[in-house]
Amino acid sequence: MARVFSGIQPTGEVHLGNYLGAIVNWVRDLDVDDSTFCVVDLHAITIPQDPGILRSKSRNLTALLIACGIDPERCTLFVQSHVPEHAQLAWIMQSVVSYGELGRMTQFKDKSDQHDFVSAGLFTYPALQAADILLYDTEKVPVGADQKQHIELCRDAAERFNRRFAADDDPVFVVPVHSTPAAGARVMDLQNPTKKMSKSLDSPQGTVLVLDEPKAVEKKFKRAVTDSEAVVRYAPDDPDKAGVTNLLSILSAVTGADPDSLAGKYEQYGPLKADCAAAVIEHVVPIQQRYAELVDDPAELDRLIAAGAAKAHAKAAEVLARAERAIGLGAH
Repeated sequence: MARVFSGIQPTGEVHLGNYLGAIVNWVRDLDVDDSTFCVVDLHAITIPQDPGILRSKSRNLTALLIACGIDPERCTLFVQSHVPEHAQLAWIMQSVVSYGELGRMTQFKDKSDQHDFVSAGLFTYPALQAADILLYDTEKVPVGADQKQHIELCRDAAERFNRRFAADDDPVFVVPVHSTPAAGARVMDLQNPTKKMSKSLDSPQGTVLVLDEPKAVEKKFKRAVTDSEAVVRYAPDDPDKAGVTNLLSILSAVTGADPDSLAGKYEQYGPLKADCAAAVIEHVVPIQQRYAELVDDPAELDRLIAAGAAKAHAKAAEVLARAERAIGLGAH
């Protein structure tokens, strides 16, 4: 089993794109990989956050991931700030990577242009991300192309640390590899099907949240953009059929049926939209019920969160101790 690390920020809402594009794959691979999943609240504070809202979102996201099928008994699931080794190793990694390397990160350039106040944490974000990964002897990091540059920096930092402070036959850090995530459903915005579904603030009517009420789901699918051709066909390479293709892709993802075969069952868009909404509702209602159970039982949720942190701490403390011994820190 390969050791795999994935992180998710608690600052947004989980929508159908997140769920069908990534989380279902995480659940599927629980018995294939030795998986570590982290709610990365330390990364969230690189931009200003309301403290109470951030704490609540971190807690609720953990509950939702469990409700989606991320079984804490079959993986390690925890909140980043509950394991102090992340911040401790991040400082060491900031001393290993260079200013020039951090300055070349395209994500920093893009994000810094969006804010009047640019924190130092936003600049050193990749060093914390490297610490997140290295603390668990991670072998594979499944991330999209936008994060590949950060994984390359993590690899460079791990190799540099090993060269400077470790024996050739006894490296401190496992050097991870970037892994292309398993292909999940590509879910597009219901109102602008040429763009990926994103957080609801960007397009509230085009984004279906996993926790949306059934009536809201029905309404959003009923109003989904299609086209004037009035022919139901699956055509992922035809931008004019983007809306219909998106509906068929979603219906395929939640039912397991082939999208081309599904297209042959419909002659009109109305029934396709209705069936797509019904299938999504049938899929998410059990998730919503499990989520409500967890949130309504704070003692049990606290227990699961604490157990996840303890499980992560046991591994992270071991790796941090190795790094501190190697670099000359701590009473080792």
